[in-house]
Amino acid sequence: MATLPQLDPDAVAELGARVRENVQRAVKVRDDVIRDVLVGLFAEGHVLIEDFPGVGKTALARALTRSLEAEYARVQGTADLLPADVIGANVFNQRETRFDFHPGPVFANVILVDEVNRMSPKTQSGLLECMQERRVTVEGHTHELARPFMVLATQNPIEYEGTYPLPEAQLDRFMVRLRLGYPDGGEEADMLAVHGQTDRVDALEPVADGRVESLQHVSSRTR
Repeated sequence: MATLPQLDPDAVAELGARVRENVQRAVKVRDDVIRDVLVGLFAEGHVLIEDFPGVGKTALARALTRSLEAEYARVQGTADLLPADVIGANVFNQRETRFDFHPGPVFANVILVDEVNRMSPKTQSGLLECMQERRVTVEGHTHELARPFMVLATQNPIEYEGTYPLPEAQLDRFMVRLRLGYPDGGEEADMLAVHGQTDRVDALEPVADGRVESLQHVSSRTR
């Protein structure tokens, strides 16, 4: 029987440290938080962030994506959002008299689903296949997703009016559930001073060099 390649713990640790340090250049986030996010990324898991608005969830997702030199997409959860708005849909091409598939935001590498519990249950269910199988099926045709692939979903822990609580089947898709928390007074003053002049995330350079995708392929084969 062929021997499957094993992950090198030192290589994973070194890559994780480089991504963590790069993200923290732009976002004030605790070490344990970015560690849990990276564990989810390397293990092909997904992350649910339950926290208040304005704590840096979007900045964290953008900084992580730029550190990986990957593609970022954001979905704003609303009650009128449809599954096709998330996964994509077939659109009729009049010139060639055929249907062409137009991919949705889930075909990016890192997808921020903001206020996921404001989506209807029907739209929430549209995320189930892509989070579990790394692919989507539209009208009988299967489309593979990009790698690396991770969903960063958020929900407000106190405002539940007009929301649809995530069912157990959806919560099972998340490997990590965490909170960012507000920064202390000094860090908040520094953020206000710096972000008023420039966007630190836009200044980040990638540090992963595509190795996250390689690690994920080896990880999936050894499970």
